[in-house]
Amino acid sequence: MNFNEYSKFDATDLASLVNAGEVSPKELVQAAFEGIEKLNPVINAVVSVLPKESIQEIEAGLPEGPFTGVPFLIKESSAQAKGIPVQLGSRFAQGMSTPQDTNLMARFRRTGLVTVGTSTTPEFAFNFSTESVLYGPTRNPWNPTLSSGGSSGGACASVAAGIVPIAHANDGAGSIRQPAAVNGLVGLKPTRGRIPNGPHRPEILNGLGNEFAVTRTVRDAAALLDSIGGADPGARNWVENPAIFYLNEMKKRPKKLRIAWTDKPWNNAPVEEECKQALYKTVQVCEDLGHELVEASPVINAEQQLLATLRIWSANLGHSMEKIKAGLNRIPSTKNLEASNWAIYQYGQNLTAYDLLEAFEINNSVSRTAGQFFTEYDLLLTPAIAQLPWPIGKLNANDPSLDAEQWIERMMAYSPFTNLFNTTGQPAISLPLGWSSEGLPIGMQFAARFGDEATLFQIAGQLEEAQPWKDRKPNLNQLQHKVVEG
Repeated sequence: MNFNEYSKFDATDLASLVNAGEVSPKELVQAAFEGIEKLNPVINAVVSVLPKESIQEIEAGLPEGPFTGVPFLIKESSAQAKGIPVQLGSRFAQGMSTPQDTNLMARFRRTGLVTVGTSTTPEFAFNFSTESVLYGPTRNPWNPTLSSGGSSGGACASVAAGIVPIAHANDGAGSIRQPAAVNGLVGLKPTRGRIPNGPHRPEILNGLGNEFAVTRTVRDAAALLDSIGGADPGARNWVENPAIFYLNEMKKRPKKLRIAWTDKPWNNAPVEEECKQALYKTVQVCEDLGHELVEASPVINAEQQLLATLRIWSANLGHSMEKIKAGLNRIPSTKNLEASNWAIYQYGQNLTAYDLLEAFEINNSVSRTAGQFFTEYDLLLTPAIAQLPWPIGKLNANDPSLDAEQWIERMMAYSPFTNLFNTTGQPAISLPLGWSSEGLPIGMQFAARFGDEATLFQIAGQLEEAQPWKDRKPNLNQLQHKVVEG
């Protein structure tokens, strides 16, 4: 199977071909490497390529799971694999790796996925554009002059380009949903506690961060969550798996849902007209499917929520840097950190325990308000992005003129709809339901009650059937031509 054939399939289809004996895992892996060779010179989404390790993994015997033999990438952040570089997109962390698999990585392996490489991330995953000083910019396969989003920009660009059908991603303020939205993918942020974070930490970003993946189809996301979610023994808390598989939920037609919708970000950031129009069309489609749509939104103090986010991010970033400092015997400075992260590191040095506790209180208040709102509505629909993808360089994390507060405000002006659900821990998903006049994807975000991924998969499955997107892909021939030109 060559790359052009391979890239047409989602992960479920590829696993079915392996199971039927029509293709071998080694052939799929070679097709993925062919895709990396052809397209990575343009999109710059894959960092470490692992031909030796992936073949050894196959020859050792793959588990029988839903994705046996399917090529997979891990983001250079959090889901760490034994002996594989995890440099966090940072010069400060160059050379870092981990001596063991995380619990999540072990679960990825259990599904039968074959890790063929690692994907790019902005430095410390603190940017909605993946363009670190260490690796350079990751480009959007739909238009390589534009950003692929972030912080899971490498994962999303790779899946959109067909290099792999499924890739690890994580989300601390929208880092799954925002890049999924600009790459035309399904991007689910699960409920807090649904995915294991062990063994070294109880929660990512004190609960703001969530692990999962990006996919091209709803069924791939459902099958993966069925396989890797659930109890994480020894963790402070977790969410048990439901009695009904999500793969079955997505095949159900949902009851008549009461869906709130809004085009107004909580921080009053501007929303581009094409994003609004895509939202209005999605509202109409949902009404045509029999649901009740109501223009409504929870009322929250966005300024206070942003302050809490900045404090939690800064404290966690500083803690991570101190651990890297000790492990690599390296001093953080402006010579090995980008300007935004240096500013956040300095900001974190002045935080007190009281400041952090106050941040947790703010988030509790926001979560209570949102929780009450969702007693009246099954879902909340918003654009996943407020603006079409920015050109490379516009969201520059190495701009020394911005302090920590200004940097986070700039980020949230670019992606203002996603962060709320990191605060509340609710599940939210971006679906490729809108398209710009130039053919760029515009993702729509649905958020559900805490723990209710089932309703998300039901509406996602219904919308995927009503407005199929699987075959809408970037022009890979054009991308390959750009490689030749380059």
